Amino acid sequence: MLIAQISDLHIRPRGALAYGVSETNLFAEHAIHALLRLVPRPDCVIVSGDLTDCGLDEEYALLRELFARLPMPVFAVPGNHDRREPFRRAFAEGGYLPPEGDLTFVVDRGPVRIVGLDSLVAGQSHGALTPGTLDFLEAALATRPEAPTLVMLHHPPFATGIGHMDTARLLDGAAELEAIVARHPQVARILCGHVHRSIQAVFGGRICQIAPSVAHQVALDLRPDAPSCFVLEPPGFLLHAVTGGGVVTHTAAIDRAPGPFPFVLPADYPGKARPAGAMTP
Repeated sequence: MLIAQISDLHIRPRGALAYGVSETNLFAEHAIHALLRLVPRPDCVIVSGDLTDCGLDEEYALLRELFARLPMPVFAVPGNHDRREPFRRAFAEGGYLPPEGDLTFVVDRGPVRIVGLDSLVAGQSHGALTPGTLDFLEAALATRPEAPTLVMLHHPPFATGIGHMDTARLLDGAAELEAIVARHPQVARILCGHVHRSIQAVFGGRICQIAPSVAHQVALDLRPDAPSCFVLEPPGFLLHAVTGGGVVTHTAAIDRAPGPFPFVLPADYPGKARPAGAMTP
């Protein structure tokens, strides 16, 4: 099974730029095309928050148009740039979101369970998990302990070293989340967004992975007093391959690159001899 994870689209009203610079709507178009180019195509797409830039109905309407082009289901959690009720209205037809309260969910896709957690704190940039959301996760993990499980939330529960983003990470509920994850060995990944970079850490004995943005990236500046800035580095996404042996995650570029070109061995290649016509990296 293949699960694509995209993050931090920051959709704007038509014709507007994020922060006056980033063409996020165009970036999102490129992301949709990248997903459609995948062979084989993903079985579903998960979105780790900040789908819109301001949580406006107009932004969600544009997002719905984009997602309608995908032939596979899409499951999303909100980020700090989203607003719960417009988000709920926009994705009500998907049937996976609760009719009220936090936007938590659990879906089963074949052998895999996906648990979405709502870490949004209205009006704030940082994240939090309420006791109710943590209880929801505990119950979801207890009811299907044999299923490889992906736990998704917007705010990462660990410090990345990027100071201005670390002050806005998951500030409440991180220790409780770590304890829950440690108790349930079927959790294969904790998946996040928010930092607009591909970053990994061990959390609760599991891999916790932040997806790059499909738009602009946060500047990689590890000075304690680094300014809050972004760069137009190439956008990307994550592709999670779930097999009998666990989960293997690839970081993929969205934009097309030259190639593919075959590896053709030169006559003086110093490695082990290969059959005629064989190729190797």
